[in-house]
Amino acid sequence: MSICLLGSGNWGTTLAHLMACNGHDVKLWCRSRSVRDEINKKHTNRRYTEGFPIHKGVQASNDLRACVDSSDTIIHVIPSKAFREVSRTIAHMLRPDHVIIHATKGLEQGTQKRMSEILCEETCVRQIGVLSGPNIAREILADKPAGTVIATRFPRVAAEAQRLFAGPRFRVYDNSDVVGVEMGGALKNIIAIAGGVIAALELGENARSLLITRGLGEMTRIGMSFGAEAPTFMGLAGMGDLMVTCASPHSRNHRLGRAMAAGTGLEEALASLGMVAEGVNTSRVAHEIATERRVYAPVVEAVYQMVHEDRAPSDVARELMLMEARPDIDL
Repeated sequence: MSICLLGSGNWGTTLAHLMACNGHDVKLWCRSRSVRDEINKKHTNRRYTEGFPIHKGVQASNDLRACVDSSDTIIHVIPSKAFREVSRTIAHMLRPDHVIIHATKGLEQGTQKRMSEILCEETCVRQIGVLSGPNIAREILADKPAGTVIATRFPRVAAEAQRLFAGPRFRVYDNSDVVGVEMGGALKNIIAIAGGVIAALELGENARSLLITRGLGEMTRIGMSFGAEAPTFMGLAGMGDLMVTCASPHSRNHRLGRAMAAGTGLEEALASLGMVAEGVNTSRVAHEIATERRVYAPVVEAVYQMVHEDRAPSDVARELMLMEARPDIDL
């Protein structure tokens, strides 16, 4: 049986390539016929993965049913905005013994639901896993070493993730805290936008360290309000992912923060990016969560104001520095 991967964007194409490099046949479902033809004929996906070659074991298709029907394992990498729609569409194609591993780092606007919760609501599948970690796609395409986390309550799912993704240049660690891994992956995108602001304003490495440390505290507090385990945020799906996305110029959310700090408006910055920056949507959802649950999250609030209320990045940065100090370890 081949593997079905839903989503031919930057991360979806990269994961399809990674699995093909490990010897697996991958059916990559994409909406665009032009993307399908480029992957199948030229073995590239220039819009999303620049000039990196895509392994010939990846076969792109616009036929959703054919992709799902030929697979026992589904890798779901649809952005959070369309995640429920696609999950609902494939629901009648799925069997209870299917495995679904999703790699979408976001929260649903309006419901505040995690992607695994949406899968449970929309499909019959219960053997679900979450793939998340410090994974810059272009580095993986360039065959540079990396590690990630598979979060699941099912040993079969963890073993499947290891079989599909683990290799000489990619390590896969397991974790049973699904809530923590999902929340870490989603919330770090917000802090990464602030990381881009710090880089653009040339505020220095001390400021970046301050942001990462305090941002991690906010991620942990918000996650724990949903039942996540605090130690999870010390691992790859928390601190690991936060560090790379706050520092790397290849991170989409970091690039968005840079552009906005340079005076580019949100819509123009997103258009220039050409890809989904999950931190935009997640900052709105996290702002709602922090307000409703009375979770102390000033960095989240600052990014929300910058992105959704058109506050100047330099102004919100100044206000953060002038806030009353709290204990260093503040959970």
